[in-house]
Amino acid sequence: MPGNNYCPSPTTPRTRLERLLRDRELRKSSRVSTPSEEIGDTLSEADFFSQDSILSCQLSDEQQDFEGLLEGSPPQRLLVVANRLPVSATRMADDAWHLEISVGGLVSALLGVKEFDARWIGWAGVHVPDESGQKALTEALAKKRCIPVFLDEDTVHQYYNGYCNNVLWPLFHYLGLPQEDRLSTTRSFQSQFDAYKRANHMFADVVNEHYEEGDVVWCHDYHLMFLPKCLKEHNSKMKVGWFLHTPFPSSEIHRMLPSRSDLLRSVLAADLVGFHTYDYARHFVSACTRILGLEGTPEGVEDQGRLTRVAAFPIGIDSDRFIRALELPKVKESMKDLKERFAGRKLMLGVDRLDMIKGIPQKILAFEAFLEENPQWREKVVLLQIAVPTRTDVPEYQKLTSQVHEIVGRINGKFGTLTSVPIHHLDRSLDFTALCALYAVTDVALVTSLRDGMNLVSYEFVACQAAKKGVLILSEFAGAAQSLGAGALLVNPWNISDVATSIRYALNMSEDEREKRFHHNFMHVTTHTSQEWAATFVSELNDTVVEAQLRTRQVLPVLPIDTAVSRYTCSHNRLLILGFNGSLTEPVDSSGRRGGQIRELEPRLNPELKEPLKKLCGDEKTTVIVLSGSDRSVLDNNFEEFNMWLAAENGMFLRLTSGDWMTTMPENLNMDWVDSVKHVFEYFTERTPRSHFELRETSLVWNYKYADVEFGRLQARDLLQHLWTGPISNAALDVVHGGRSVEVRAVGVTKGAAIDRILGEIVHNKNMKAPIDYVLCIGHFLNKDEDIYSFFEPELPAMTHMSSRATSPDPYGYASRGSKPKLPGSRTPKSQAHLMKQRSLSTLERSNFGTSSWRQLGRDDRASSASADGAAAAASSSSSSRGHEGSSVLDLKGENYFSCAVSKKRTNARYLLRSSSDVVELLKELADTVP
Repeated sequence: MPGNNYCPSPTTPRTRLERLLRDRELRKSSRVSTPSEEIGDTLSEADFFSQDSILSCQLSDEQQDFEGLLEGSPPQRLLVVANRLPVSATRMADDAWHLEISVGGLVSALLGVKEFDARWIGWAGVHVPDESGQKALTEALAKKRCIPVFLDEDTVHQYYNGYCNNVLWPLFHYLGLPQEDRLSTTRSFQSQFDAYKRANHMFADVVNEHYEEGDVVWCHDYHLMFLPKCLKEHNSKMKVGWFLHTPFPSSEIHRMLPSRSDLLRSVLAADLVGFHTYDYARHFVSACTRILGLEGTPEGVEDQGRLTRVAAFPIGIDSDRFIRALELPKVKESMKDLKERFAGRKLMLGVDRLDMIKGIPQKILAFEAFLEENPQWREKVVLLQIAVPTRTDVPEYQKLTSQVHEIVGRINGKFGTLTSVPIHHLDRSLDFTALCALYAVTDVALVTSLRDGMNLVSYEFVACQAAKKGVLILSEFAGAAQSLGAGALLVNPWNISDVATSIRYALNMSEDEREKRFHHNFMHVTTHTSQEWAATFVSELNDTVVEAQLRTRQVLPVLPIDTAVSRYTCSHNRLLILGFNGSLTEPVDSSGRRGGQIRELEPRLNPELKEPLKKLCGDEKTTVIVLSGSDRSVLDNNFEEFNMWLAAENGMFLRLTSGDWMTTMPENLNMDWVDSVKHVFEYFTERTPRSHFELRETSLVWNYKYADVEFGRLQARDLLQHLWTGPISNAALDVVHGGRSVEVRAVGVTKGAAIDRILGEIVHNKNMKAPIDYVLCIGHFLNKDEDIYSFFEPELPAMTHMSSRATSPDPYGYASRGSKPKLPGSRTPKSQAHLMKQRSLSTLERSNFGTSSWRQLGRDDRASSASADGAAAAASSSSSSRGHEGSSVLDLKGENYFSCAVSKKRTNARYLLRSSSDVVELLKELADTVP
């Protein structure tokens, strides 16, 4: 990849796991060669903790130390795109700005990232309407390696306060959606979403302006779900990752969102999508599967051959920062004061934003229950709750604040004394040094989040507990529970009595157990750091792009429509073979799959194709065949008006639209198995909502396309197992498992097996003299039916069956019709050898179909009850001699053969058409060339 120093050379490991392990070892060795002490010694305490310092200033020196990593290459540029920059800006004058570090989970997590040449892109948190102010702020931020996105007040109001905070954030935390008439910031969901998209486009414009080839663009959080799509539309080669810092809800919750499909598809434009936990990643894949109808895999989500990798990357903290802070004189002094202040009492600590999801009322009520049940502890324990105010102008948050204050007052009044109270509640934040000191002297940390993306407070507490080895009580609904759960006491915060019991257990825990639990969590916190988190994500992103490039080389090329049309115009006798379902049918919006079920039970021809098909069918040089698995009535209903050939049920029935149906199905073909299979299909249809089955003349099909994805897959597995081991296990049948269907048909019934007989009939009917020199075969066929693609391949090697077939004095039956000569210019040996390859039937197939000939059916006759009259018998006799007549008129060069699979990623075809819309475009262009 040009400009990317991180793509592997030919000597690098070939597998994905080998590449990731190599990168990991390189990162480890680089840290050994650049010890953290070298960096720490260059920073004074004031520099390290000053509110005027900023991450990017620290990064610049650290990045110089990092230079030369990864085999001498410079550090990779990383564009970190988030809603807010890691600074808050205050305007001091027209051209002067004061910048200070912001507080937040993402900022604290990335404080220690030292391995990339990072640039931050985001909103500075202020409205700057004048150009001079924007220019001055841009210059000030540039010194800090930050790039501002300027949003107007109305956009911020609807995008940030509206869609992000009023719609996405509550939904992702399982709080539901607000009633539309109660939206506090705008009149409707749609106007909020429009502002959301507008803001994401503004972010994309800034990223595109500063992007350089080889950069990694890392988009963060629910504010920028639309950004990956915007970036990829501008530059499809851009490396884009997206990470969500909140939970991702169950698909049943996410489907409530009016813009559910738009947001999912926008995120899927990224190369790598990351979440804190496997549960969140699983929910995302499930939403893409159930809402968009895409295929979920262990690696991510596939859409028409393109894979978006989805993985869990648990975030961490810069643990060294907290450990070093404990050695600072100011922190030691604070620790001494706190120990004296709470001497003789166990200290329990809660540090949370004053937010609905943090479970502060549940925590305090559980502490009250503990005091009631354990009176001996009432004067021996104190709960210190730090509640950082947030969104103080929102009525719901004001109500929560009042509720917490009321509960705290009641408990203190109930259990307090003149000299002490059981709960110390602070509505404020603490600076870093005070917080580290408080973590270090705490005996029990209590985290009772009702729903939390990760909760880094638990990590910070563990990092500061090397001496005390306190106990962590952690909500099972916090993402950190999956990382620290083995060493913490996990609780359900809604179960007040359970939390109270855990508090008693934590306070009475033995020293040996405390040490074992702490050691487990401390090892995790100090190894799974923010540096490792960021490095792992970017390494995976780089490798995902490499993997995608390797995969792209294996994916079919898209059909070059201009070339196909050009070769069509230069040919003289053309054959168009068109599938029906999924190729010529009306396109279906996957987001409305359930609503479109009834309509799709009766597939309809796309109205846009009527005029192109009429023109193509009216061209004397063009023969059009619609070859489908559908039954005769479906093809009659859709193509009656066209002058074309219809081949129903995978070629077992054939007719020119102006004539009657014919069949090669033997009259004595054993169909006794139908009743047994029908009973099985009826049973599974009853047990699987929104499934159905079709009874055709030569097959039965059970379709579960509209059923629940997971349940339908399980039911199909049970059905297949029953069919393979049941009463029809020894019958001469093929069981074909499609994308979301199961079909049972007689052995040998495939489109490839039928096309030879079909061509022979067409050649005889049209008295075709000119060789067929152009073939276009398009379809969304089952894998078993894709033998039709290889049937026409001119490059296929000859098979040994040719010699045995050549011993026949008249292999194609020309003698019976006056020794019809080979057409001039046809490549008889190669094409005949090719056709013999295709007709090398198994013994069982040959006994069923190898000697069958076309016989007439009445227009309304079923094959099972048709009886041939005298004329039909004569036709049957003559048709047996033209079984392979089609081979003699094939003069097909490789450049004139176009086999195209429609929206399939694994196929035997030469080319790919992404959707039925591409089929419409192709046939329209072909029709335009017809005089």
